[in-house]
Amino acid sequence: MRLYLIRHGETEWALNGRHTSFTDLPLTENGIKQAASLKPRLEKLSFALVLTSPRRRAQETADLAGVGSHAEISPDLREFDYGLYEGLTKPEILAKNPGWNIFKDGCPGGESPAQVVARVQNLITRVRAVNGDVLVFSHGHLSRILATTWLGQSIEFATQLKLDTATLSILTWENSLASLQTWNS
Repeated sequence: MRLYLIRHGETEWALNGRHTSFTDLPLTENGIKQAASLKPRLEKLSFALVLTSPRRRAQETADLAGVGSHAEISPDLREFDYGLYEGLTKPEILAKNPGWNIFKDGCPGGESPAQVVARVQNLITRVRAVNGDVLVFSHGHLSRILATTWLGQSIEFATQLKLDTATLSILTWENSLASLQTWNS
């Protein structure tokens, strides 16, 4: 089976590097184009299950990609809760908290890395029980943690996985080994 992972299209805050978890922003015009450009790639595929984050930007991306009507909302796919860092850029956070790393330190008033990994593990258990390919629409940090957890790596490995908006990644499970087939495509 394969897990197709799509990060939502561009939002104003994604464009400006602002951490966005619970703030429910729409896609920019460019984000709309990005999401729509996924449709031809997905039309050629068949999915046993389609899941999306409850956030508007992920659902909009699923709709524009042509699969929103088949998507089930999964709270496990929501973005890392940034708590007091919501809306801040990384340089703004580092000015307050030098050396901060979301994958190691989490966010004050938000989630810890362990809490996010627990959510992702629930999702992976659900996905692995499906007979067929699965498509999910999610967010940047959450998707990086999902890939890292899928591969059995430490959460801090997610620091090394760059992920752009409206990109497709594919995680596989083959011969009892988790693998990364495609990343940030």
